[in-house]
Amino acid sequence: MKHNMILNSLNPAQQDAVSAPFGHQLILAGAGSGKTRVLTHRIAWLVEVENISPFNILAVTFTNKAANEMRTRIESMLSVPARHMWIGTFHGLSHRILRAHWEEAGLSESFQILDSDDQFRMIRRVINALNLDEDRFPPKEAQWFINAQKEEGREPHQVQPRDFNGQTQIKIYQAYQEACQRSGVIDFADLLLLTYKLLQSNAELRLHYHQRFRALLVDEFQDTNTIQYAWLKSFAGPDCAIMIVGDDDQSIYGWRGARIENIQRFSKDFPSAQIIRLEQNYRSTGTILKAANALIEQNAGRLGKNLWTEGKEGELITLYAAFNETDEAYFVVNRIRDLQRNHHSLREIAILYRSNAQSRVIEEALMQSGIPYRVYGGLRYFDRAEIKDALAYLRLINNCADDTAFERIINTPTRGIGDRTIVAIREHAKASGITLWDALLQLQEQNFFAARAASALNAFIELINNLQDKISSHTLNKQVEFVIHGSGLIDHYRKEKGERGLTRIENLEELVNAAHQFMQEGTPDNMTPMSAFLSYAALESNDDQASAFDDCIQLMTLHTAKGLEFPVVFLTGCEEELFPHFLSMHDPKKLEEERRLCYVGVTRAMRKLYMTYAEVRRMHGKEAYHRPSRFISEIPVELVDEARFRTKVTRPTIVTAASYQPKSSGKFRIGQDVHHRIFGDGTIIDIEGSGEDMKVKVRFEQVGTKQLIASYLEVK
Repeated sequence: MKHNMILNSLNPAQQDAVSAPFGHQLILAGAGSGKTRVLTHRIAWLVEVENISPFNILAVTFTNKAANEMRTRIESMLSVPARHMWIGTFHGLSHRILRAHWEEAGLSESFQILDSDDQFRMIRRVINALNLDEDRFPPKEAQWFINAQKEEGREPHQVQPRDFNGQTQIKIYQAYQEACQRSGVIDFADLLLLTYKLLQSNAELRLHYHQRFRALLVDEFQDTNTIQYAWLKSFAGPDCAIMIVGDDDQSIYGWRGARIENIQRFSKDFPSAQIIRLEQNYRSTGTILKAANALIEQNAGRLGKNLWTEGKEGELITLYAAFNETDEAYFVVNRIRDLQRNHHSLREIAILYRSNAQSRVIEEALMQSGIPYRVYGGLRYFDRAEIKDALAYLRLINNCADDTAFERIINTPTRGIGDRTIVAIREHAKASGITLWDALLQLQEQNFFAARAASALNAFIELINNLQDKISSHTLNKQVEFVIHGSGLIDHYRKEKGERGLTRIENLEELVNAAHQFMQEGTPDNMTPMSAFLSYAALESNDDQASAFDDCIQLMTLHTAKGLEFPVVFLTGCEEELFPHFLSMHDPKKLEEERRLCYVGVTRAMRKLYMTYAEVRRMHGKEAYHRPSRFISEIPVELVDEARFRTKVTRPTIVTAASYQPKSSGKFRIGQDVHHRIFGDGTIIDIEGSGEDMKVKVRFEQVGTKQLIASYLEVK
């Protein structure tokens, strides 16, 4: 009876996994194959059939959300309060153990945990205490180095320096650890490292947990890093049965330390492990799954599986070749309108992209169309810190009376101007009834500050004055380009290692593209291009983003999309050097991770998948012509319906700020409907030049894209 209650709702492969003999199992769980169901039913099986106490089971997940979901499901199946069971994240379970064994771990009973910001500030204090130059040894870079070493299980004395810079980073790491010990604090990476060290060094405690845990279950095993895998093996005694559930085809976090090799090593470390494949998919149509299978087959060294469904074959994948990123964005907008007319709610639709910077054009198209959206797991383009920094520089250069901009950038990037100095400027401005900029100039003339602060302030004044002089004779997009480089923002974020720093740089470079596009659409006669652009950015950032509970489009990166599903998915920017990313194209290992990322994107779609690419796209402030992504060609042609030149891509008029629309009815703009006496009706998708030399690219309903002299066209 117990057997039937647990197994009845499962398919044959899931039943095999849940009822497997007590021992080690590797469950290769494909996308949408019900892995959470298998994990919870396996725990119920162990308790009800194998007679293992629920308190002798250790279940590890990667997120608190997943842990809470697992507890809820288990409580509905068993008569045991799951809150007392050992179910949680790596960090949460480590915290529980260290609180219980603080003395053995060499911690104070009241130890505190540093969050990322607190850790950064402590590292910064350590660098200053060592009399090191922050420009040469940025705190962010040191933070990345320290966390990376801990994720590999290495303490300062175990790190081998490669050069002088490496020796200094180890010195910072050592000083940081000593500062943490003096303050009675640990960081998030310490939670795992200290727990691992505790079990390795304390045989009695290790034996206690080996006897305590008879079953160990791990979710999303493909995402484990070096220290997490070592942590897991520390808890696995000779009589412990281990079940890992993962998918090597969805290992997409190598850039933050995940080791796909762990899932491949498991069978070697535990040779008796039974491999069970969960290949029946309950999410996507047959067409989408065939495309995903064909795509991922290109990767070598896979453990191998083939997703299938008992559901319908479904619609073909729609492939759209846009002329540029604006055309791509409005294709998506028009398809969304079609979906709305066919009674799709907006929350059923997701727009995915490889790079955060891609969201800017898409967000603009959605806002101008009046379609509500939400950036899932992140900020809208104009709300991102690096963009606010760049805009603050532009605002201060444009108007030195802008006190808010002044306060934001006076020490960004850091230039040795401390809080006390800023307070003094603020107080003088208030007492004199003048702007912060004028207060700074007055105090400098009065030699108010000590030599070190005065020197840093002089450098800031010279920077702003020089940027004002340099950009005065240039076009708007060149002005923005000068400022993001001349201000030091690009170099500042280049020091931030990993994907995050690269994303910030791409976002800043996208601001140059935004300025270029803004100039093409025209500015009011009574405003300078810079003033108009800054007003436009302010309007964009002040437009409220939809809440999580509204019916709205979901925008997100492909990395953020993992674990989610949507009836309709737009996978945008499928071009070489964007996806796969240019930094990954010539490294076979990284290229395979890019392909797995595409596989994740494809398998987010339940019923309909659109894939788009642009023939020309402005990247890094310049127009670039890239071939369609190799991932497109890896999908069988019979699964794809190419929508090129089949649909008129109409664009709404600009409604974000009416003042930005060209005032003359004869002036052309992107998105405008026009007529040609031979080619018929079409829509402008790009403009080059001005006056008599103006050339426009038009996508015509019948003949596709043509580049023409503007005077040959009539405004509809």
